[in-house]
Amino acid sequence: MLKIYNTLARDKQEFKPIEPGKVRMYVCGMTVYDYCHLGHARVMVIFDVVQRWLRNSGYDVTYVRNITDIDDKIIRRAQENNETMGQLTERFIRAMDEDSAALGVQKPDVEPRATQYVPGMLDMITSLQQRGYAYQATDGDVNYAVRKFDGYGKLSGKSLEDLRAGERVAVDAAKQDPLDFVLWKRAKPGEPSWPSPWGAGRPGWHIECSVMSGSLLGKQFDIHGGGQDLQFPHHENEIAQSEGAHGCTFVNYWMHNGFVRVDNEKMSKSLGNFFTVREILAKYDAEVVRFFIIRAQYRSPLNYSDAHLDDARQGLSRLYTALKGVPAVAGPVDWTHPYAVTFRDAMNDDFNTPEAVALLFDLANELNRTKSAATATLLKSLAAMLGLLQREPDAFLQGGPAGDGEWTPARIEAEIVARVEAKKAKNFAEADRIRKVLLEAGIVLEDSAKGTTWRRS
Repeated sequence: MLKIYNTLARDKQEFKPIEPGKVRMYVCGMTVYDYCHLGHARVMVIFDVVQRWLRNSGYDVTYVRNITDIDDKIIRRAQENNETMGQLTERFIRAMDEDSAALGVQKPDVEPRATQYVPGMLDMITSLQQRGYAYQATDGDVNYAVRKFDGYGKLSGKSLEDLRAGERVAVDAAKQDPLDFVLWKRAKPGEPSWPSPWGAGRPGWHIECSVMSGSLLGKQFDIHGGGQDLQFPHHENEIAQSEGAHGCTFVNYWMHNGFVRVDNEKMSKSLGNFFTVREILAKYDAEVVRFFIIRAQYRSPLNYSDAHLDDARQGLSRLYTALKGVPAVAGPVDWTHPYAVTFRDAMNDDFNTPEAVALLFDLANELNRTKSAATATLLKSLAAMLGLLQREPDAFLQGGPAGDGEWTPARIEAEIVARVEAKKAKNFAEADRIRKVLLEAGIVLEDSAKGTTWRRS
């Protein structure tokens, strides 16, 4: 039975969907004003694994991941670049799609854009105002009156008293209370805007997700996910908006993945310590990056370093090396097999990918001993549920990111031929020299009765 750590309950809970056999899941996606960094990649990969496992468990999944295409940062960046907001967001949506595809992330079932849902946002703000949760301030903005919502703070565990003491509260004389947050921003000269009952303006960030999720998945749905940094205030504010407007529970299970850290600080654009997915993929194979993310427990911090990615590359190479030369036949998983049972138990324990990956290494060890096609098939089939090990082994072992430089496959093969000729001429010193040169370049030669093959170390 699947158990999920529910941030709202602060405990693992047995997963019971609202509608038997069906799962409705919403994940907060990207604000598209720049290239995705590794923190964004973690969100995409983690919830890709979640939706894969839910589908493999027999659920009919509707997976929604939104795109924020109207935001202060987007407006500023477009102005800096002297381009329209649409030109900027379209460019970075394409880049995001390229990055996620490289990482093996399957497209969500629905990928709504905030600008497509402004009419629904106006409706929700109107409803909140009618219910006494929203008011128009003296500066023209429409704000949410946080103290009117009794449950505020239940997701993050923050009390109104603690928040009032100054945490994340900006002084704004137009607000009735410093804790209140904006639902509708009055337009400034030169900014994109929409007509509304409160004057031309644009939506606040938090209202976007309440409306997109509710419009596509209903007033109450099963799973809402995102990065840990969104727990407060974004997800807390979503709850206040949606439950204030609809009068019912918003989400049953809240999932939050941990931060990516560099030198024990959260990776983020604001801190300037981020690495874009594109920068990382110039040095590492995309599947190595995916494996690096998956082998960590999703709620734990993920510490980024070249050393950790090098270690991930070594580990993935071990799995592909085990599969090399052993045919794997496509077919359904035998869930009575002891290895499959262990894998399923791990994934049903709050998507415990570290344990699932450890099981893959156990299978690889058995495959190295037995060279069994059935074992190879099981290894590939279980790994597929994590989006791993679906290439031909040589394609991975001999491949690499752009930037491998002068050591192309053609040059490596030429060196192998030269080594063979040297051995035929009994010039073993030359043969050893060639092996050493290749090894220093990260190319490992493997001799067998069938000849010499190679892989990147």
